[in-house]
Amino acid sequence: MKRLKSRAVRNLLIAAAALVAIFIVGTLGYRMLGGSKYSWMDCFYMTFVTISTIGYEEVVDVRQYEYGRLFTVFIGICGIGVLGYVLSTFTAFMLESDLNVLWRRKKMLKKIAQMKDHYIVCGAGRVGSNVAHELAMTGRAFVIVDDDMGVIQHYLESHPDQLYIEGDATDNDVLLAAGITHAAGVFAVAHEDSSNLVISLSAKQLNSRLRVVARCHEMKNAEKTRRAGADEIISPDYSGGLSLVSAMVRPNVMNFFDEMFKSDSKLRMEEMRIPDSLVNRDLGFLYRENQDCMVLGIQRQGAWHLNPSPDHVLQGNDVLMLMTTPEGRSRLEHLIQGIA
Repeated sequence: MKRLKSRAVRNLLIAAAALVAIFIVGTLGYRMLGGSKYSWMDCFYMTFVTISTIGYEEVVDVRQYEYGRLFTVFIGICGIGVLGYVLSTFTAFMLESDLNVLWRRKKMLKKIAQMKDHYIVCGAGRVGSNVAHELAMTGRAFVIVDDDMGVIQHYLESHPDQLYIEGDATDNDVLLAAGITHAAGVFAVAHEDSSNLVISLSAKQLNSRLRVVARCHEMKNAEKTRRAGADEIISPDYSGGLSLVSAMVRPNVMNFFDEMFKSDSKLRMEEMRIPDSLVNRDLGFLYRENQDCMVLGIQRQGAWHLNPSPDHVLQGNDVLMLMTTPEGRSRLEHLIQGIA
């Protein structure tokens, strides 16, 4: 942004210098053609009338000179071109100035204030950008928070409409601006473990209902981060090691998950909690109303019931583990809300 602004300022200065040069050349030329009977103000005004194409009568009479009107044509062509360049450069400067940035920021903050049950990704680096990409692929609303505008700009190159906040995610005011009071969850994926610990603590203090998932490089910091408020701790090094083992001993399973996340169909494994209002309903109603999902298992009181039959009776707080698309998940959510 700073580079764009400096370029606009440079272009504006060049345009202004060119316009001043045209006025100087025109004023001197008319003075030489008209002589001392015309004042410097008359010559300057003649140049202004010519460039602006106002169309008043000639202040300096150049008809008696052989090249007088040719000089006026020259000043008019050059002046109109330079004046157009000045106006276009000034417009570009206004669009790239702080005024436009403030306007876009105000508009973005208004959109964020209207969001509910969205997610906040604190950190837009390599891990954070992958988190954001997965949220976008599965149709979940989110806001990016990072104190490095260059990192945010890198993500915006492929997602220009993404909502973001430039600021330190450890600052409560920044989290409030990101809509944390009505958010569903926070991803603490900053580069430093200490930052993720503070983000987890601040997030829980501002909204105790949301879920916090934190990134942790050193496993020795995992318990501290959990006590600070993180509901789940993810170590990329630890998870990466497990993935390496899985790729070796169960390659087909890994290939299945890799293809699922890369597929254009956006097929994903999702989970959904059953409300008390659906107690004693059979599982089959989900299939009858929504063909775009497959229930793989049901978690009940810490135990898993895999591959449940359609006549399986649901109980309160059952958690469904299902495979579906973002559209199928949305239809299922509306179905459950409608019955509830």
